[in-house]
Amino acid sequence: MRTNIILECKETRERLYLTSKNKRNTPEALKLMKYSPRLKQRALFIEVRK
Repeated sequence: MRTNIILECKETRERLYLTSKNKRNTPEALKLMKYSPRLKQRALFIEVRK
């Protein structure tokens, strides 16, 4: 059961990335290092609710 999630930058609060995850295998919030154009470097992005 895959669901779509939004990733938000922890530093700039930008919501740039949309991805999906399997809630059965990873019930906790997803945390990924992704590129932030505003910071011009990689930053921590955390799953947020829609």
